[in-house]
Amino acid sequence: MIISPSILSMDFSDMNGQLAQVEDSGAQWLHFDVMDGHFVRNLTFGPDLLKGVRKRSSLVMDVHIMVEDPAYFSEVFLNAGADGITFHIEACESATQCHEILDFINQRGKRAGLSLRPQTPIEDLYPYLDKCGLILMMGVNPGFGGQAFLPETVDRIAKLRAEIDRRNLATLIEVDGGINAETGKLCKEAGADVLVAGSYVFKNDIRTAVKSLM
Repeated sequence: MIISPSILSMDFSDMNGQLAQVEDSGAQWLHFDVMDGHFVRNLTFGPDLLKGVRKRSSLVMDVHIMVEDPAYFSEVFLNAGADGITFHIEACESATQCHEILDFINQRGKRAGLSLRPQTPIEDLYPYLDKCGLILMMGVNPGFGGQAFLPETVDRIAKLRAEIDRRNLATLIEVDGGINAETGKLCKEAGADVLVAGSYVFKNDIRTAVKSLM
């Protein structure tokens, strides 16, 4: 299980200390929730924060952009040091644009990912799976941290896992939102490969929380 702590819940008054604890915890990735105030009603991080963290951490920079213009911001955050970009299928104006963005990220040699809101049918992803290194399944409605896990997410993970396995793809399933030791176990059993946790990691002892998810 890959653990990707979300810095959305980090205490930025002690960023260096918390990054060091994450590094020591055994987490492999670090998750950035980028919100533009339009696609979701919240504002978070720009590329300069990613550049700063990139200098201080050897973890994989896992960037989830919740923005109205995924084509533009994919390039911005790749240039800032992202190892992977995940964007929302709902933000794409057409299937052609979605394919083009996935191709652009892949051509840069980075992990291309798609995400979808909890209300969006899983089947909407199927035409793009062969170009995706990752699918990010939202366990909450995107926009704010600290929300409760939506139970129907487990069935959605299992359905997606079955389709990925049927097509013999290497696509990872990542789950973000409401993750703790209990919900993380449910996600793992349903077929998840990566768990994103913000509040659960940074509002508790970081090392203990990460190890409980692993």
